[in-house]
Amino acid sequence: MSAGSERGASAAPGVVPAPCASKVELRLSCRHLLDRDPLTKSDPSVLLLLRLQGQWVQVGRTEVVPSCLHPTFSKVFTLDYYFEEVQKLRFEVYDSHGPSSHSCQDDDFLGGMECTLGQIVAQKKMTQALLLKFGRNAGKSTITVIAEDISANNGYVELSFRARKLDDKDLFSKSDPFLEMYRVNDDQSEQLVYRTEVVKNNLSPAWEPFKVSLNCLCSCEETRPLKGLVWDHDSRGKHDLIGEFATTFAEMQKAFREGQAQWDCMNTKYKQKKRNYKNSGVVILADLKVAIDFTASNGDPRNSCSLHYINPFQPNEYLQALVAVGEVCQDYDRCPMTLPSTSTPRTMSAKVGARGGLGQGCSGHTPSSPPPGIQGVVEAYQNCLPRVQLYGPTNVAPIISKVARMAAAEERTAEASQYYILLILTDGVVTDMADTREAIVRASHLPMSVIIVGVGNADFTDMQTLDGDAGVLCSPRGEPAARDIVQFVPFRELKNASPAALAKCVLAEVPKQLVEYYSHKELPPRGLSAHARDGGPGCVPCGRPERAGQLGEHPISSAPGVP
Repeated sequence: MSAGSERGASAAPGVVPAPCASKVELRLSCRHLLDRDPLTKSDPSVLLLLRLQGQWVQVGRTEVVPSCLHPTFSKVFTLDYYFEEVQKLRFEVYDSHGPSSHSCQDDDFLGGMECTLGQIVAQKKMTQALLLKFGRNAGKSTITVIAEDISANNGYVELSFRARKLDDKDLFSKSDPFLEMYRVNDDQSEQLVYRTEVVKNNLSPAWEPFKVSLNCLCSCEETRPLKGLVWDHDSRGKHDLIGEFATTFAEMQKAFREGQAQWDCMNTKYKQKKRNYKNSGVVILADLKVAIDFTASNGDPRNSCSLHYINPFQPNEYLQALVAVGEVCQDYDRCPMTLPSTSTPRTMSAKVGARGGLGQGCSGHTPSSPPPGIQGVVEAYQNCLPRVQLYGPTNVAPIISKVARMAAAEERTAEASQYYILLILTDGVVTDMADTREAIVRASHLPMSVIIVGVGNADFTDMQTLDGDAGVLCSPRGEPAARDIVQFVPFRELKNASPAALAKCVLAEVPKQLVEYYSHKELPPRGLSAHARDGGPGCVPCGRPERAGQLGEHPISSAPGVP
């Protein structure tokens, strides 16, 4: 958990909610540190403290960089940044006499610096002199803090590397290799992303997996150049370069999918000198996992800023939209006790915690069955939030396709007496627009409609594209939709309206869409006489549909999807 993220979680009813925060990552480096060791150089690490309620509270500590007076630390600190507050920070640099730990009692103080998080964010890169006690300068020692806002992107990647047949740099033993990953910035400077642990006496090491934000790895640009350096560790800090390789995040993903994620580890000096030089070993990407932390777009459900925050006095926007639409749809549901699952793996997905299995708590089908109708969906949503880790990516196409398969099975019956309505509540961050357009075009031939309610203040341009009001929606291949089946409504435009007004706006096009389907398929409602089928008294003219329930026996099966 990042520093400050518990504020919203601990807010009690009646207490003013915590202000919304941006998330920033801080990277540290030092120059010209004091040398406190008589035989070697200092082994520095940095302790970060945050001023809370008049006391300095430890946020964390970097790794120890052995025997180095100009360290660049791979440890990244993630903090919640509150624009409205003065957040005081203190950085303390120590010469460590043991493994990195929370205690600095036995370490030598090399200098400290105080500032506010706002100052760092404003400058983006701040360099300050380190001071000893009583305000004395610590020689020429400086500390540099770089801040990057990661609020706009919430992706993380977990990487695992190993190597094979590295060059042996040691005379009486094998190399002690470690790997450094760098990203190349626009000005061609190189930013350290991560430094692995040292694997002793091994020419084919397997390093521990590590997790970094996509912002840290490649500034969220998949084609940004990346560089890997493999070193033979030296206890005196004079590490020997074994070799290096270049890649991009896009290349890593493609190569990993194809089972060819390996790079020659090249030493330029050897390549120039040796005629038959091939490489200094091979670096292999053993595992790659990408995760989108959906919490960052919707907000942590425990925080009062979150779109999913359960306020005991006021339902959130998801609940308001769900209840307003669901209360209308449930009147036409033949089996209101049968509530479809509100999560689909790898769609608008969620990781269920240790207390439940996959899907448990995210569905109407729980061991203790919830009340019937929309209230059951509401309770399932409220119950699942504490049990799951909101996740991603937000792929809409799979859930549309899932309901479309149900609708296709219904269409294969003689009457297609069930018509499906899929309700999607989303904050606007959809990652599979091309596949979504394809899924909607396919579904336009089936007995179903899609209602999309945009929650929050995001840019809903993509959602408005799916609504066919501005023109016929086409798939990426150019195939037009058979009929308009999508209705999009931004909740913010009806936030202060009554639930009835919201439901009326959201469901306005459903009767027309339903009639268009059955008219096109030439399927009259069940129960109508032959005379009525021919247009006699008793039939509802298809050109002037009333409420869907007046169309005879074509019950609506609602399929609410809650991202």
